Amino acid sequence: MTASALTRPGERDRLSVKFSEIDWRFAGLLFAIAGAGSMMLYSVAGGSWEPWAANHLIRFSLCFALMIALGLVDLRVWMASAYPVYAIGLVLLICVELFGYTAMGATRWLNLGFTRIQPSEIMKIGIVLALARFYHGASAKDASFSFKLLIPAAMIGAPVLLVAHQPDLGTAMLIALTGAAVMFMAGLSWKIIFTGVAGLAAAVPPFVMFVMHDYQRKRILTFLDPESDPSGSGYHIMQSTISIGSGGPLGKGYILGSQSQLEFLPEKQTDFIFAALAEEFGFVGCFSLLLLYAAVILIALRIASLSHSHFGRLSAAGVTATFALYVLINGAMVMGMAPVVGVPMPLLSYGGTVMLTVMIGFGLVMSTRVHRYLELPSGRGFFF
Repeated sequence: MTASALTRPGERDRLSVKFSEIDWRFAGLLFAIAGAGSMMLYSVAGGSWEPWAANHLIRFSLCFALMIALGLVDLRVWMASAYPVYAIGLVLLICVELFGYTAMGATRWLNLGFTRIQPSEIMKIGIVLALARFYHGASAKDASFSFKLLIPAAMIGAPVLLVAHQPDLGTAMLIALTGAAVMFMAGLSWKIIFTGVAGLAAAVPPFVMFVMHDYQRKRILTFLDPESDPSGSGYHIMQSTISIGSGGPLGKGYILGSQSQLEFLPEKQTDFIFAALAEEFGFVGCFSLLLLYAAVILIALRIASLSHSHFGRLSAAGVTATFALYVLINGAMVMGMAPVVGVPMPLLSYGGTVMLTVMIGFGLVMSTRVHRYLELPSGRGFFF
């Protein structure tokens, strides 16, 4: 499809034309990762579709259809909804503080009676949309070095503090790093970047010692020396590294991973499914999966770079940054290179909430591709 066909009046709004612009290579890569996830969930369940593998495939199929539908939504609609989505997410996070549902020692959900929602997941999309909307109407000077940068800093800081207080350190870290990535891609001055990194490094020790909850602090200290508590807080890291190391170059074979089959590996269907894959398929299996993730990230960044609108570029790149951070943090976590913070491997781990968030984000990426030639207004109003 040529640029002229997509920009002619009456052509760009036809669903058939939009549908033809869907990037099916990108979609196929997502299918491959989700398929690998279902295969591993079948394995860690002892060769059974229940309770995880079948649900994983069903959820992905529904989320995939949603992604395609969202990809056909006009990019102007995404832009108009940016600030409202962020505002709704922030209000819901405040509601969690006031009357949230508590489970497993954390208050992260709102109980609606018929279901529970986790507003921090909404904020993962909301922060990308809102920052992309802000920078779409900002000048290069404002994006680089200006007192107006206090606005996006506050937009990031408010949800990060609320989510960290729940406590949910993993999600708070994702929101903060995603926001920082969008600011960097928008043209943030290197002076501010270096100052921020130095300030963050200086703040880490007092934050760990005086702000973190006891169990969070214990996770950090155990990460540095997991053998100090091998049957307690160090158990997860030790069993995960044992699983990865025992896989060797080619692995033990499908459904033959002793750590997962004998229930030594904790959270084998969620946070540590990558370790189960490493045990069964070894270095080759892990490397192959990481290649799929790398291909998704590179194609998504390519889509972002081709957008004619600043909002499209930043929103697609911001979603891609979130996805890449999921992969990076989970990979480092299961290899013992980062503390255990409860960040799953996207589309591979079992869990409907994260999958839904990721696929909604990729719906935005797909919309950016379909409407890549669309020019957007640069107004600074709430909607446009």
